[in-house]
Amino acid sequence: MMYPKIPLAQSIIEICQQKGVQHIVISPGSRNAPLTIGFTNNPYFKCYSIADERCAAFFALGIAQQIQKTVVVVCTSGSAVLNYYPAVAEAFYSQIPLVVISADRPQSKIDIGDGQTIRQENVFANHSLYNANLQENVSTENDNHIQMALHVAVTQKGPVHINAPFEEPLYETVSELQVHPEIIDFNTEIKSFSLGNSTIETWNKATKKLVLVGEFFPNSVEQRYLDVLANDKSVVVLTEKTSNLHHPTFIDQIDTLITPFTEDDFKAFQPEILLTFGGMVVSKRIKAFLRKYKPAHHWHVDELRAYDTFGALTNHFETKINIFLSKLLMENAIESSYKSSIASIWKDRVAKHIEYTAKIPFSDFKVFDFICQNLPKNIQLQVSNSSAIRYLQLFDLDKSIQVFCNRGTSGIDGSTSTAIGAASATNLSTILITGDISFLYDSNALWNNYIPKNFKIILLNNSGGGIFRILPGHQETETFNTYFETSHQLNASHLAKMYNLEYFEANDEISLEEQYKVFLNQNEKPSILEIFTPEKENDGILLEFFRKLK
Repeated sequence: MMYPKIPLAQSIIEICQQKGVQHIVISPGSRNAPLTIGFTNNPYFKCYSIADERCAAFFALGIAQQIQKTVVVVCTSGSAVLNYYPAVAEAFYSQIPLVVISADRPQSKIDIGDGQTIRQENVFANHSLYNANLQENVSTENDNHIQMALHVAVTQKGPVHINAPFEEPLYETVSELQVHPEIIDFNTEIKSFSLGNSTIETWNKATKKLVLVGEFFPNSVEQRYLDVLANDKSVVVLTEKTSNLHHPTFIDQIDTLITPFTEDDFKAFQPEILLTFGGMVVSKRIKAFLRKYKPAHHWHVDELRAYDTFGALTNHFETKINIFLSKLLMENAIESSYKSSIASIWKDRVAKHIEYTAKIPFSDFKVFDFICQNLPKNIQLQVSNSSAIRYLQLFDLDKSIQVFCNRGTSGIDGSTSTAIGAASATNLSTILITGDISFLYDSNALWNNYIPKNFKIILLNNSGGGIFRILPGHQETETFNTYFETSHQLNASHLAKMYNLEYFEANDEISLEEQYKVFLNQNEKPSILEIFTPEKENDGILLEFFRKLK
């Protein structure tokens, strides 16, 4: 086997293999050549080459999102590593084990005017869980830092940074390993968990209990616990599309439910106990409600972190959700009208939703209604941020569809790259729903040799950042159109041709129905369906929807 001659590179590669890290995303460069040579010439590793560093990091993030294991992304020295930062921040807040290995020049070459040198050590300090600043020579201390970084990424679920200085020559190889790092066996203690009687008693006595679930990996909660929550008259369960939890009694269109509420409605809905688990919550309206009408108790369940999102956090239970629910839940016979009253309101909302949708003209709202009714079953659905994920929240989806979105930082910058990485790591067909600004911003994502043939993009092009039209303060001015909405007349047809993607377009309901069928059935190569909607009308149709619910 071929190995890099530089011992430090050998140590990094050998430790990654011994620790079971298999997926390596490489951003081409020169300073990282020793790592590239070592990883790519070892059949244990599955390596990918992604030229654009920002896209590479989000691609790696998408793989890690799906396999729920560590993925390494490797780059050269200089500004290259800075382009990883958006994905690092996303991994930090979404609890995804992403490992950045940046090649660097030796310390003596930093800040002397040498090319492609910046201060790389601790560059991600605010958003990395561990920073391993290695020394040029092989040492036990280096090996320990590398292993600790990999350990932290897995056990604390987040990004870590390994910075490795290499001196030239960089491309020399040897046929035998020169290093044999001592592998540390991190015996992670499994914490026992128990609930106090007072917590169980508080839960059982409460007549208004709200369960709010944020972003969650599919099939993570045992169905028996969901059934107990669903059968409890004192419990209302609110989920989001990214929660990936399903039960006929759960409500996954939060804004549709609460937007028309009066002050009396909000007071009636105010819970005694708020139980939350999962990642970030999309709905701004539920956040505003819970910040104003605070629960007496807010319990969050997560092995690692608890954010005080609503300014009411009283308990952080550091355990897995199934363990927590197994200790908490029992058949609760307490009398309560909490669930039934919300169920009655929800039934009325659904009827008005159907009535409104049937009457509206072609628009973003109409398109999302069509898409959600006609998505194939048993797929992975990736969704970009901003308008796309918020529109998706308003419609029903088949429960077999798994939904993912980069909600850690809620940025639009890497949605397509993440989706492609995720698609490459799953057996499910993958569809990305994205807006035009997010798509154009991340168009280098298509500069990628690993896009599955059945990967599909549904691109809603409303000629700008339509979400800004529904935010308070919108005025039709040149400043708004240029600097907020970023109005444009671009389309994806030439990008599709350049990257060899099949391209379809629709401009109205008839062409959408026709093109959508062909688009879904085309699996010879990746494809884009670009749907053009009216720039000026979309916001009015959406805002009128919420008014009609009242």
